Amino acid sequence: QVQLVESGGGLMQAGGSLRLSCAGSGPTFKTYTMGWFRQAPGKEREFVASISRNSDSRYNTDSVKGRFTISRDNAKNTVYLQMNSLKPEDTAVYYCAAKQLGFETYNYWGQGTQVTVSS
Repeated sequence: QVQLVESGGGLMQAGGSLRLSCAGSGPTFKTYTMGWFRQAPGKEREFVASISRNSDSRYNTDSVKGRFTISRDNAKNTVYLQMNSLKPEDTAVYYCAAKQLGFETYNYWGQGTQVTVSS
């Protein structure tokens, strides 16, 4: 089992940058595929980005390609989401999630961090 705690959210003007962090507990962090999701008001939660256990595979949703970068540091049990060229439509609660090896869905979720982008 892993516990996840996000940080780094806040208020930013359009065009600015933020870096989200997600700290995981326990020695098994490096065995999880990690992902970032977001949920805007009145909308369903959507996938943003994911990264494999050893960082050799990364995926972004089309709306953030070229702007957001996911990375991880297994020595620090942390996954990051670098968000550049922010847009008002990026406003949402951002969630970190972990998926165990062999599972198709994400098993563990953080509590979320709010990102608000003003125009």
